Amino acid sequence: MVVDNKVTELNLRKKMKHLSGKCIVITGASSGIGKEVLDRLCDPAKKNRILACSRTIEKLTGYDKNVTLFNCDVSTKDGVDQMMEKAEQVLGTIDVLIANAGAPYYEKFDYVNWERIQNIFNLNTISPIYTYTKYLKHLNGREGHMVFTISAMGEMAIPGYTLYAATKFAMKGFQEAVRLEAPKNLKLTAVYPVSTATNFFKVGAGEIDVGHPFPIQKADVVAERMIDGIEKAKKHVYPCRVFKPSKLLMNTIPPIKSVYWGIEKKRLKRFLEKKAALDLKLAEKIKV
Repeated sequence: MVVDNKVTELNLRKKMKHLSGKCIVITGASSGIGKEVLDRLCDPAKKNRILACSRTIEKLTGYDKNVTLFNCDVSTKDGVDQMMEKAEQVLGTIDVLIANAGAPYYEKFDYVNWERIQNIFNLNTISPIYTYTKYLKHLNGREGHMVFTISAMGEMAIPGYTLYAATKFAMKGFQEAVRLEAPKNLKLTAVYPVSTATNFFKVGAGEIDVGHPFPIQKADVVAERMIDGIEKAKKHVYPCRVFKPSKLLMNTIPPIKSVYWGIEKKRLKRFLEKKAALDLKLAEKIKV
């Protein structure tokens, strides 16, 4: 029992060291991975000061005064500008900026809609890229650390997520190139979660439950490994231990990837059938 207590105390001390005494900005903080990260970093004992940003930040309550909740839409230039201004007001220098906000569509990409395409790229790609430039200017030579929540779909696309994968492939390319140009005072960490057990996929599918692509990982695990990666200044964080071996296996034996894609194509087909049935019911109600 004494040994167990010592181990527990040691683990607690280690956790206390994680990003303590930092000024941190988190986007997409009201749900999913962002909220899990916020909940792990907001303990007053860690002496972090946090600006938590989201379009639905009013959902969050009960945080200590070291957390400032800020409602803003970072998919717009004005939203990012407002976030950076607020961060400078309440935090001063930003030690860590976690660009986590993002959203998917789950659909068959067979339509003409400029605005819909623009919207997802604004949030998932243009926003973190623009935020990078603002953060670089904010630091003005001081040390800082920027984190991009990308996605495993930034390395391998899945049927039904054509536009989402495109935004994440773009971010994969951006971080790869920009870190070759970034000044030494700025550390960059890219995080590649697999399918995460949140409402992320249901929202992307218009509240139709389509299930999750395999493998599935809990948001708290992603948050823990993201924080650990930031603490260790890792360039890349793959929260799911089996992702990289699975990707290597699929690239080595292409039929395995084809089988996986076949499973996801069937999932998309089921979704489209459900959506068509719901659309038909809605049309019938309107007629009545």
